[in-house]
Amino acid sequence: MTAPVLDACCGSRMMWFDKRNPHAVYCDAREGTWRVMDRGVEREVSVAPDVVCDFKTLPFEDGAFALAVFDPPHLLRAGSGYLRAKYGVLPERWEDEVRRGVRECMRVLRHEGVLVVKWSECHVTLPQLLAAIEWEPLFGTRSGRKGTTHWLCLMAGVSRRREHVQEAMAL
Repeated sequence: MTAPVLDACCGSRMMWFDKRNPHAVYCDAREGTWRVMDRGVEREVSVAPDVVCDFKTLPFEDGAFALAVFDPPHLLRAGSGYLRAKYGVLPERWEDEVRRGVRECMRVLRHEGVLVVKWSECHVTLPQLLAAIEWEPLFGTRSGRKGTTHWLCLMAGVSRRREHVQEAMAL
C-alpha cells in the first residue's frame, strides 16, 4: 500500500473532508460498526481502517510517509456507550501509549515529513501531553467551542527531541 499520508488512528475519520481520500492510508486498532445510544438517540459508529494495527507498532517501513496524522483517544473514562465507541479510551498508563504512538509516527515519516497531532483536553491537559511525548512541537493552535482541542505540528529531522522524557515530565 503506497500513499503519502498516514492516519495512524483514524477511528470513524471524523476530521476528514474526504473520508475515502486515495492519498491516505487509514489505520486503527479497531474495526466494526456499533449502534449506541447518545442522549436518547441511537447512533451508528463505524470504524473501517485500511490496515488494522496498533499505532504503537505501525507495519510500515521507516520514512514511508510525507505526512502523518495522530488523533489518539483522549478519554480516560467513557462508559460503555457512544463516547467509547466513537473515540476509544486511553489506558491507565496513557503516557507510554501516546509517547510510543508519536515515536512510531515520527519513525514512518520521511526526513522533513510532517506530523499533525490532534489532542483534546477532556481528561488530560496539553502540558501533561507535552511532558509525555519525546518531541517538542514546532507550533500549534487551539480550536473547538471551548478552545480545548489542540492541533500540534512536528517535523521529522527538525523538531527537537527530548533525550530525557522523565526529566521533562517532572517539570
